[in-house]
Amino acid sequence: MAFSERKMPGICLVFLLVVLFAHSCHGFYLPGSYMHTYSTSDTIVAKVNSLTSIETELPFSYYSLPYCEPLGGIKKSAENLGELLMGDQIDNSPYRFKMNVNESLYVCTTSPLNEHEVKLLKQRTRDLYQVNMILDNLPVMRIAKQNGVSIQWTGFPVGFTPPNSNDDYIINHLKFKVLVHEYEGSGVQIIGTGEEGMGVISEADKKKASGYEIVGFEVTPCSVKYDPEVMTKLHMYDSISPVNCPLELDKSQIIRERERISFTYEVEFVKSDIRWPSRWDTYLKMEGARVHWFSILNSLMVITFLAGIVFVIFLRTVRRDLTRYEELDKEAQAQMNEELSGWKLVVGDVFREPDCAKLLCVMIGDGVQITGMAAVTIVFAAFGFMSPASRGMLLTGMIILYLFLGIAAGYAAVRLWRTLKGTSEGWRSISWSVACFFPGIVFVILTVLNFILWGSKSTGAIPISLYFVLLSLWFCISVPLTLVGGFLGTRAEAIQYPVRTNQIPREIPARKYPSWLLVLGAGTLPFGTLFIELFFILSSIWLGRFYYVFGFLLIVLLLLIIVCAEVSVVLTYMHLCVEDWRWWWKAFFASGSVALYVFLYSINYLVFDLQSLSGPVSAILYLGYSMIMAIAIMLSTGTIGFITSFYFVHYLFSSVKID
Repeated sequence: MAFSERKMPGICLVFLLVVLFAHSCHGFYLPGSYMHTYSTSDTIVAKVNSLTSIETELPFSYYSLPYCEPLGGIKKSAENLGELLMGDQIDNSPYRFKMNVNESLYVCTTSPLNEHEVKLLKQRTRDLYQVNMILDNLPVMRIAKQNGVSIQWTGFPVGFTPPNSNDDYIINHLKFKVLVHEYEGSGVQIIGTGEEGMGVISEADKKKASGYEIVGFEVTPCSVKYDPEVMTKLHMYDSISPVNCPLELDKSQIIRERERISFTYEVEFVKSDIRWPSRWDTYLKMEGARVHWFSILNSLMVITFLAGIVFVIFLRTVRRDLTRYEELDKEAQAQMNEELSGWKLVVGDVFREPDCAKLLCVMIGDGVQITGMAAVTIVFAAFGFMSPASRGMLLTGMIILYLFLGIAAGYAAVRLWRTLKGTSEGWRSISWSVACFFPGIVFVILTVLNFILWGSKSTGAIPISLYFVLLSLWFCISVPLTLVGGFLGTRAEAIQYPVRTNQIPREIPARKYPSWLLVLGAGTLPFGTLFIELFFILSSIWLGRFYYVFGFLLIVLLLLIIVCAEVSVVLTYMHLCVEDWRWWWKAFFASGSVALYVFLYSINYLVFDLQSLSGPVSAILYLGYSMIMAIAIMLSTGTIGFITSFYFVHYLFSSVKID
């Protein structure tokens, strides 16, 4: 299985590194970045990411608003594939700090605001856009108290609109608090892959790494009205008097034409007991943790219990049928076949080629590829290799895994094609279809959404250059590897049917109700295993929350695989018992129908949990991405159910004595 084959090398590498450095290792830390230590007065520059909003879900560049630019000009940070696809645009900023030096500084004063700038600032303010700053790879956090409860957000608002007012006010003064931990004793030596990777803390040169670590980055945003005549006489980074955040609106900076806005900030360094490996703990505390734990555990227990009962009863039923059938002599078997109905009567039709056999092979191939990608990604994330500190690593890793698992997709599709047709003829067409089916659907949807994003001038739009990169990865890596997998599928030993297929198809008895009702209903059980986790995943994507309970997600994935397999097998057996030998597609959609409930739940989430989402553009983006997710889940769960049912039917009829 691709899951175990790809998981083992990574785990072995980790253990090898641990053993190599065990003699000097004091701690082993996965979810974080390289530890940077700073000496007193060392310069630290904050970076700015795209402006984001849970109202529109359209990211925009920080410098699309009239903010102060750094002295040396705007410089973009190197970004990986995942960051680009997620719409991140990380730039340098004029906000610079000196380690352990508390100061209040002037940044700049804008030229008088014109009509376009005022309109843009007001629109971003009313759409609840947040400014996302980063210091030493930590996102800035804003802490506020409501009804005596501390609430944490990442980022701070562009501005605010007072209740029952048409005026908007801009945030132009920032009070930063930087939490630092004094690093004493041994130094550090880091071994990692990329900017954010695995860190091994060991005894090294003690003088080399002693100093202070940044373990927290907080901000209190203020709106302060300055006298532009006084402020324009200052230069960037000139000292100013500390400012108290005004509570009166007449002392706040209003957004209107011809106004000149002065930007200032102050920074305070506070020593903290938080150690560097624990600095992300504050960000990863998910809301509703108690509900999350108990709901997930409850659903796991209930689903496991019900699925176990169904599986045990089912095994006893099949075993009893086989035992009775095999104990009879040939004459009794013939008489039993005439008198009884059931799965035994479709022995000559059960392996008859299904309708749209090529499409089935293609969907199974893509399902193998998606399932392998999801399984390996979740396993690595559960072991801590894909931390939230590594922006974009999760998405980048998924894309790379998907590309290289094209071998497994081509192999599975072509081998199934050989089994159905009895020949390898047409394997190239199958391999090409596998390589283009799901990526083609995603490409079409993303292109439509991208035109919408381009029209909105959002940083979430994929640049033309990145389009060519994605197409190159698709046709230069994924397609060739899928063709290689297809070629290996032609060389693999064909799966032999245990029984012969009759030339004339057997008539299927009429049923009181359509079989697709049962197929659709079967998807509710797999949906019951993942809908709670789905809520937290959707919240992390659309409400800007961190998702880092991959251990739970791994358990849910394993349970989902088991339930999909059981549901599909039970439904296949039920269809065979009523002499319906057209089980192929029904086995696929018995478990694959969970995607319908996932998409309906996504619509429910949009209507009831994303009520702040405004405008048709945001709704179209949400539904487009939800459609991609639902199609991927359908292919993955359908493949799991189909493969299990195929081997069950193969085993069932290989146990029957046939003349």
